[in-house]
Amino acid sequence: MRRSHFIAGTGAVAAGAWVRASAAPLPPARVELGDDAFLRDEWRALHGRSVGIIANQSGVTSRLVPFVDAVRHRGDVRVVALFAPEHGLRGDRAAGTSVGSYVDSQTGLPVYSLYGATRRPTAAMLDGIDVLLFDIQDVGSRAYTFVSTMAYAMQSAKAFGKEFWVLDRPNPIGGEIVEGPVLEASEESFIGLYPIPMRHGMTVGELARLFNDRFGIGARLRVVPMQGWQRSTIWPDTGLQWVQTSPYVPTWETTFVYVCTGLIDNAGINNGTGFTKPFFLAGALGLDGNRLAGALNARDLPGVYFRAAAWSPIAGFWAGRELSGVELVVFDPRRFLAVRAAVEILTAIRSIAPHALHVDPQALDRDWGTPSLREGLESGRTATEILALWDDGVERFKDVRARYLLY
Repeated sequence: MRRSHFIAGTGAVAAGAWVRASAAPLPPARVELGDDAFLRDEWRALHGRSVGIIANQSGVTSRLVPFVDAVRHRGDVRVVALFAPEHGLRGDRAAGTSVGSYVDSQTGLPVYSLYGATRRPTAAMLDGIDVLLFDIQDVGSRAYTFVSTMAYAMQSAKAFGKEFWVLDRPNPIGGEIVEGPVLEASEESFIGLYPIPMRHGMTVGELARLFNDRFGIGARLRVVPMQGWQRSTIWPDTGLQWVQTSPYVPTWETTFVYVCTGLIDNAGINNGTGFTKPFFLAGALGLDGNRLAGALNARDLPGVYFRAAAWSPIAGFWAGRELSGVELVVFDPRRFLAVRAAVEILTAIRSIAPHALHVDPQALDRDWGTPSLREGLESGRTATEILALWDDGVERFKDVRARYLLY
């Protein structure tokens, strides 16, 4: 073949391959989301009514169409305002960063921040709105502010006479395993409003039902359920594509380790945030990673292996420091007991290198929803003894939650 023909031929093949790749359809999902069900049938109940949508970049259909766009294109439901949680409407704001209200350049709609001057929709924000729709992907941990945003918005809906609809989405870490501690009333905060366990095993729709009835919100609530989701389902079973829920939760795998290491930083332990593997790491300055990995692997924790690791965060408090510790290799997420692993990590570090623990008492108690973890670490309790403190509360919660489960 002459060179010119070869170049032309390969160019045609490459172009054809590119076209095929770019046009390839998404594989079909095995779960119908609440927003899919809404767009198929449930919207008819809102024909001609005005709605506000609480969403962020994770609020997409199973075909990755932003729910806000899908509703607006339908035309039968009038969208008059958007509401953004922590990290903003596009999910590009860092944790804890205040978000202001503005007009969205893509839709021309007002975007009211629920993580800025106020964390609750006000009467002015809800003026002219009949129904609030909530479509945000949760991660399955009590300590994640999207669920608190939902609860506060439900309270406002009750106060100002609005309906509140939750378009249900999967709990990515499944609905079977429940792990404590249950939040104590003295530690109520925006990362934990109600007495539920750290790992609750519920969907956002189920939580809304629990909050509304058990904890007395009393809003006019409607949950649009999923089809095809079961309590044993974890994210890869759904066939859905993961959309980053916040800057440090880029993959579905991250949701499992977030419940583990997400709340060890206020014990002075870096969890990989500010580095390329957020929440997959646990360590500090001068920690012997090999020794820590050996101690943790000797505990034979289900579904996880600990690998000695070293890293230097590129952002945040630890930026530029050479840290060492362990990487969590979760090889069986169905069996992984995330909260247990967190307690095992902290007690192992206490035994091996107590100087590495720098506990902020107030912050750690708030994060965990109880002083019992901190007190257990200080008093020398083993991981097994600390975890046992929470067993009764978890069993009582399971009895309560059974009334609100949809799947």
